[in-house]
Parts: sequence; structure tokens; C-alpha cells
Amino acid sequence: MSIEIKEIVAKKILNEATGYLDIGFTHSLNPYSGCAFSCKYCYVREMPIQKFKDIPWGEWVDIKTNAAENYRTEVIKLRRKNKPVNIFMSSATDPYQPIERKAGITRRILEAMIETPPDLLQIQTRSPLITRDIDLLVKLKETCEVLVSMTIETDREDMKRIFAPYAPGIKLRIQALRELHEAGIATQAALSPVLPFTPDFPRLLEGVVDRIWIDTLNIGDGSLGKRSERLGMPRLFEEHGLTEWYRKDIHVRVEKYFKKTFSPEMVHVSKNEAFPKQTI
Repeated sequence: MSIEIKEIVAKKILNEATGYLDIGFTHSLNPYSGCAFSCKYCYVREMPIQKFKDIPWGEWVDIKTNAAENYRTEVIKLRRKNKPVNIFMSSATDPYQPIERKAGITRRILEAMIETPPDLLQIQTRSPLITRDIDLLVKLKETCEVLVSMTIETDREDMKRIFAPYAPGIKLRIQALRELHEAGIATQAALSPVLPFTPDFPRLLEGVVDRIWIDTLNIGDGSLGKRSERLGMPRLFEEHGLTEWYRKDIHVRVEKYFKKTFSPEMVHVSKNEAFPKQTI
């Protein structure tokens, strides 16, 4: 799949947290616009950033070349006003999608954060590339609360190929979590959205995460499942004989199952328990 790559100059990089994010964060930070991982269930496909694009989601990425410089300027202004700075990176892209290997925008942002740290940083990714930046994350956590949340929707590669064929392999993601955890960085496995998994899934995450977070296409797409319906998710589940996994109460079943392996304090569900500022 060819991807149109553009370099842009962003007006700002820190956006005030709204909706899903305003429970635990003051700002979101997206180093890129667009995402080459192109997951079929991604709710961003239904957001204005894509609705007004002629190019399909997954086939374009804009590189915010001045992201680190913007961060420095904006965070200093916030500090002058004694404002808290709790950052979610990222809400509408993956900060470690393939172009990051060459562009290095996320790494430069982390370097800027070491100079002027936020109070809290949660990184949301599905890419093992994040292990490249363990050196910076270790430094940053000395002055800032840091959590790396790795999306691991399933332990089945066949499910990943159906729903997220361009995303990194599951084993590579789990290994990345292990390396981060061993480096002393707080880690979370985000089962978001829950896809069909094997009975061994919880065991694979033992000892590599501090937290499990569960979310589904029905309760976590920001519109009570309507976005997921428009994206054709019910039909996709049905085509592959997976309708039982699209139940509205699937999060209840998955929570109970994971609590057989993990302590109740480690397992959290959807919006009200999404962000662990008080729990890591």
C-alpha cells in the first residue's frame, strides 16, 4: 500500500483534552496526522480529520516537523500560568508508526520533554519501535510520571490480520512491553478493542504489565458503538463467524476472565478507568 507523506508546519502541538480524555489529561499531543497502520476499526476514520480528506485513511501521513519546538514554547507558557500538564500521546495517530523510524519526530518531542517535563505522560502505541527510545523514557520518568500503553487487542495473529493487517505482530508488541517493564517503565496492555483471543492470553501478559485496560467497539468508540457500526464492524465480525465476540457485554466477560489471572486492582474497563494517574 502506497502512502502519501507530507511535511507540514503545525500551528500548535498541545490540544486541550476533551471528551474521552478529559478525565485524566489536560492535553493531547499528536506528532503526526494520519496513520499508516490503517486499522479497520479505528474510530479516527469517522472523525473530521479524515472526513474532509480525499485520500483513504491509512494512505496518508502528515509529519509535523516543528512539533518539538512547539512543545517547548507551549509548555513554558502553561508553566508560567501554573497550569498542570498531563499529556496523552497520541489520540488520533500512532506516535511510533513506520515513518517515525526516519522522521524521529516523537523522539525529538521526548528530548524536549526531558528539558521541560510535563507532569504526566501516557504514550499510546502499538509499535515495538518505542523500545528505541527506552533511554529517553528512563530519563524522563525521573521528573515525570510515565506510562507506556501498548495496544494488544488479541493474542491471535489471524485476528490481527483480519482487523489490523498493517499493524506490528502481537509477539513483537509483547516483547516490547517486556523490555520497557524490565527497564523500570510503567506499562499497560490495552485490549482496545477486544478481539477474539485464546485462553492463554492473560498468561502471556503476566510479569510484563502493571495494568490491564479493557475497551470494546461498543463502549469505546466515543459514540456508543455507532461509529463502529458505520465502519462495518458488525458485518466483519459476522463474516468471520465471530458474532459472539461483538456482544454489548463482552467487556464484562473479559474483565472477569482477566481477573482470574490478575489482581482486581490491575484490571480496568473503558472510559472511567482508562487513565491511571492515581493507580501506577
